[in-house]
This record gives sequence, structure tokens and C-alpha cells, in this order.
Amino acid sequence: MKIAIDSYCYHRFFGEVYPEQSAPAHKMSQEDFLRRARALGVDGVSLESCYIPADLAYIRDLGRILDDAGMERVWAWGHRDGLEGGANEEALRQLIAHLGFAEAIGAKVMRVVGGSRRFRHLPHEPQLDALARMLAEAVKPAQDRGIRLAIENHIDFTAAEIESLLDRVSSPYLGLCFDTGNCVRLLDDPVKAISRLARYCFATHVKDLRVQKHAPADAWYFFSSVPLGEGFVDLPGVIHTLAASNYTGLLAIEIDFLHPDYAGHEDSAVEQSVTTLRRLATP
Repeated sequence: MKIAIDSYCYHRFFGEVYPEQSAPAHKMSQEDFLRRARALGVDGVSLESCYIPADLAYIRDLGRILDDAGMERVWAWGHRDGLEGGANEEALRQLIAHLGFAEAIGAKVMRVVGGSRRFRHLPHEPQLDALARMLAEAVKPAQDRGIRLAIENHIDFTAAEIESLLDRVSSPYLGLCFDTGNCVRLLDDPVKAISRLARYCFATHVKDLRVQKHAPADAWYFFSSVPLGEGFVDLPGVIHTLAASNYTGLLAIEIDFLHPDYAGHEDSAVEQSVTTLRRLATP
């Protein structure tokens, strides 16, 4: 398996600063991020499209940088709410349009988002029905371009519900982007979840979490990101299960809301996580 970094680790540096965070002293460009990924010696990146101009020429230039570095890539569409639980037809058109950007950058997998925590308290069956219809429409142009869609468990649906959605669409061009931390945030066990879903897995977000004791228990960041190996997520169990299923995609480190113990130190958290993940993924 191959070690990767999701650009969301640096979201503050791309201009997305949560209300509970402070702004960084400087910003990053996509080129800065790719240089850092290359310096860390990773095998690939997952690129959050929300931070990249919708400019085909520029995206092709990024693809050439990745080609020169020999790095695999996932094009990530859907931040923050994706298809809004199947309620946003314009978002579906955007998803399909982004297949062109994924192709331009040379990605064979595109992460997509069906919903988010904003919709998790609404009835799930109508959302799953609507998403199945939308994704069945999206897999046709995805197949034409040779790009596999990977829907993320996005603090919206349990592993069982994701499995149901994938089975409803039943296409080799729709699979899973498995997020270890988002399982925990729904009180879904990550090892049990990936044991159920490994056969569908096209991409990953590898998170480790620790309770932020001063955060409200119902806040999504109550379980905050920490460098891999510093939290309670059973990462060895997840990686072992993926290896046993012959998963060959990227293990993409993702840090969303960094725990206050590490606040302002995303880059060192990423570097530590690369070291830890490389050790865990080595047979």
C-alpha cells in the first residue's frame, strides 16, 4: 500500500479557517503543497478540489508536476456537503463536470461526498434512495472516462448504510473512500466497518483521534485529529484488514480539526504521521 497526504491537512493555509481556529501567518499554494509532499517522500496525494481554480490548463500543469514526481493522485470533490443527501441536483451536475478535472490531472479515482453531518439527523432511507439514483447517473460518464468514484463516509451514514448504497448502484465504477475518523464520529467501529466494506475500497482518509475534553460532546470536533499513533483509532487493525483484502490504493493521511495540544502545527503532525504510517504499512 502507498502512503499519501490529503491536502485538507493544510486547509488553514488554503484559506479555510474554522471559527475555533486562528489564521496562519502565511498561505500555501498547490505547488507549495506538492513540493512538501515530494519532500516527505510520499507515494501520492489526494487533492481537495475546493482549493483549486476550475482552470483546465492549470490543473493539467499540476498533473505534470505529479507525473514528474511519480506520485499517484485522487481528485477530491464534494467539500463540504456534496450532494446534500441527494437533494441538490446542481451538485450532481458539478460532480459530473469534475470528472473532466479529474481526467485533466490524471486521476483514476475521484472522491465524492453524498452528504455531511448537516443531514445525518434527517431520515436516511429517502437520502439513500435519492443518492442511489444520482450516483447511478454519475457512474455512466465516470466509466466513459475510466475514472472510479469513491464515496466518502462523511459523518453521514454508517458502514451498513454505505454498503446498502453501494449495493443499490452496483457498479464497478462506484466504491468507497474509507475515513477512519468519520466512523468514530458516528460511533461506528473502524475495524468492523472496513471489514464489512474493504471489497469496495478505492481510497482512504487515515485519521487518528483524541477526545478534546473542553469541547461540547455534540460538536463534530469533540473527537479531534492528532498525529497518527497519538490517538485511540485502531490503525493497525484497519491497515491489516485492507492488506488482507489486497487493497492497492493510497493510504491518505487526513487531519481536519487538529487537537489543541497540537494547534498550529499541522506540518509537523503530517510529518510525524507519514513516519508512523510508513511503519504501520510495512509488512
